[in-house]
Order: sequence, then C-alpha cells, then structure tokens
Amino acid sequence: MQTAIWDQQHECMPRQELEQLQLERLQATLNRAYKNVTCYRNKFNEQRIVPEDITALTDLSKLPFTTKEDLRINYPYGMFAVPLREIVRIHSSSGTTGKPTVVGYTKNDLKTWSNLVARFMTSAGVTHDDVVQIAFGYGMFTGAFGLHYGTETIGAAVIPMSGGNTEKQILIMQDYKSTVLVCTPSYAITIADRIEKLGIDPKTLSLKVGLFGGEPWSESMRREIESRLMINATDNYGLSEIVGPGVAGECPFKCGMHISEDAFIPEIIDPETCRVLPPGSVGELVLTTICKEAFPMLRYRTRDITSLEYSTCECGRTLVRMKKTMGRSDDMLIIKGVNVFPSQIEEVLVAIEGCKPHYQLLVDRKGSLDVLEVCIEVTENIFFDEMKKQRAFLESVEKKIDSVLGVGVTVKLVEPNSIPRHDGKAERVIDKRKF
Repeated sequence: MQTAIWDQQHECMPRQELEQLQLERLQATLNRAYKNVTCYRNKFNEQRIVPEDITALTDLSKLPFTTKEDLRINYPYGMFAVPLREIVRIHSSSGTTGKPTVVGYTKNDLKTWSNLVARFMTSAGVTHDDVVQIAFGYGMFTGAFGLHYGTETIGAAVIPMSGGNTEKQILIMQDYKSTVLVCTPSYAITIADRIEKLGIDPKTLSLKVGLFGGEPWSESMRREIESRLMINATDNYGLSEIVGPGVAGECPFKCGMHISEDAFIPEIIDPETCRVLPPGSVGELVLTTICKEAFPMLRYRTRDITSLEYSTCECGRTLVRMKKTMGRSDDMLIIKGVNVFPSQIEEVLVAIEGCKPHYQLLVDRKGSLDVLEVCIEVTENIFFDEMKKQRAFLESVEKKIDSVLGVGVTVKLVEPNSIPRHDGKAERVIDKRKF
C-alpha cells in the first residue's frame, strides 16, 4: 500500500536519533518554562528539582504534572513563556465548566502547527489537488483553524464552511466538488442522515476522504460513515492545551495514530496512582511539548485513555502509535463497581438497525445505588412504532448493552435530533450524582 509522507526526516527517524532530538528539545523547553513561567518554577522548587536534573528521557517522571486546573488558576496569560507582544494567536476552550483555558501561539508556533497538521492530512491521502470542506466551527475552538492552515500548507483548496447548516453543507459539497470532509464523526453521521433524507446518492458526490476528530468514536462508527458517505474515514487526535489538532493521525494502515514525537513526548500513566506504565499498557495519556515557544506544557494530563505501540509501522513511519481513545479518565463511569466507557455503548448501538450513533448517558444515584440511563436516538419508524414492538426493541437493546458492560442499564428511546450537540460534538455524559 502506497503512503505519502510529508516530513520524511522526522516521521521516519531512527528511534535512537529521535530520542536524542527529544532530549535536546526537552532540556531547552524545561529551561524556558522554568525561567519564564512562575507556575512551573514554583512546581520545580516544591519538588526541589531544576532543569539541569533532567539528563535523560527516563528522568521525565521526576517532573510534576500539569492539569487543566493549573491553566484555570493562571488564567488568562499566566502560563505563557513569552511576552504578550510575541503572541500572534490566542485560542481558548468554551469554559463550560469554569474559566476557559487560554492558549497562545508565536509566529513559529503557527508554522510548526501547520506542518504537524499537514503530516496527518498527507498521511490520510490529502494532496494539493484536493478541495477540503471544513465543517468545524470557526472561532476560539482550535479545530477549524488547525485544519485550515494545514490544508493551505499542503497547497489544497479550503472551503471554510464552519459548523452547522447541514443542508447548505451538502449543497456546497455538490456544487463546489468537495473531496475532503473535516468535522466530528457524530456530525458526519448527521450529514449522512440528511443526504439520505434528501434522496441524494452519495456516489454522486466528489468526497473521497474524511478527517474526523474532536471526540472518541468506534470502529463500528467508522464503518458506518465509510459505507454511507462512500469515503475513507480517518482518525486524528489533538487538544487545545497541547497544540490543537496535529498531535497524532492515522496512516492508510489504520493501526493507530502516529504521534509526532519530535514535537511531543507521550507517556501512559495509571490515572489513580499516577505511576508510569510500561509500553502497551492501557492508561491515561500524558503529553509534554518540546517545540512550543509561547505555551509549553510539561507532563500535561490529557485525561484520555489509550495505549501506545512502539513497533515500526508498515507505512515506514517510526513514530509511536496511539490507539483510538477509549474515553476519558474523568468520563469513565463506575457503575455498581464496573468501569463503563461511552465508547463501549456506542459499539453496541451502531450494530443495531434502527439506532443512531447519537446517545447520552444519564447517571444518577437512587438511595445508595448508582443507576445508568441510556438515551438513544432512533429512526422515526421505531420511535413512532406501535407500543408492543417498541417495547420489544427497547428490551433487546437493554439486553445487548448489559451483555457488553456487565451491568444493567435503563434505555430510553428518543426521536431523531433531540440530543443536544455543541460545536458538532455530541454531549455524551451527564452525571447527576452528588459525591
């Protein structure tokens, strides 16, 4: 299988050379963070370490973690390592759970970011001949801008459509001959639903590649998107605090997302004990940036659950691969002593005819017992079906979920488009428990 590589030097670097480069860049980042970021200087002093103590990559575990709470405490600019006059771009989170986390970029940071995105886009099959339709919301969210500048770096044409207005999205696809779709996987399903409702044959579209990120999604959901939109659906990973999209992305072999290790050092830790786990273990992904000027992040706890595979990929890249995220350590639900990830439920639902991959988990406590209700969007045929048939369908879904999770749930069927979406992302978990 042929695979194009954007940056042969760094994506295919021998492991020994890569680790030497990582160490050099890490030491430079530590010095800059210690000198210019009060939060890091205080953290280092509390643990009685200085940047010079880090002489090998294995010393990384001596460093303190950075959390989202650190970013909120130092809102808005306290984590910046350069003066504000050197910042050319500012992004932030939505701040739905408190103050937003604010991130900044220098001119060099934007150049680095654009090239990191160009890597995974090239890997997915995007070339300078493509027309890329970006259906992420433009604004403070990093997703749209990251893919936008990555597309321009490759030399492809950008349609900055932004999110929502699904029928217009489809009209643009038809008229402008879009070949690449960029959005969340759940919004790709929404587009597929509308295409079907409008009676449009997806074969008449020019789409060939989908670049999907922003939320965890299952292999079953990938297969559904590919079959309904007639495209090659690829996964990519990023988060605003680290850079935005561009941390990792799939190659044509789809055996994990290659992390750009010349820019980020990944670790896997036990989210409870914070102990670093050996290669191949499932745990929480921790990332350290080693190229960012404005906003260095040291051992940032992503809260995303995954594992790392270090064997060389068939595509020729030597960069480590991360598996699809199973969910988040803070989204992981413990119901009656059982660990539950939303992605497990999604795998079940996508395989059931009549269920849509839009769902919401409502967790509550009745007395001393935790209860889980799964709200599932179903097709209009099922939602408006006679009560007896609907009840049989509901019981069948409950039984299938129970067999996968090992814990009983209550299922509630809701009509299409009744579960809220925010910035194209489905809101998966609402936890009403009081601890």
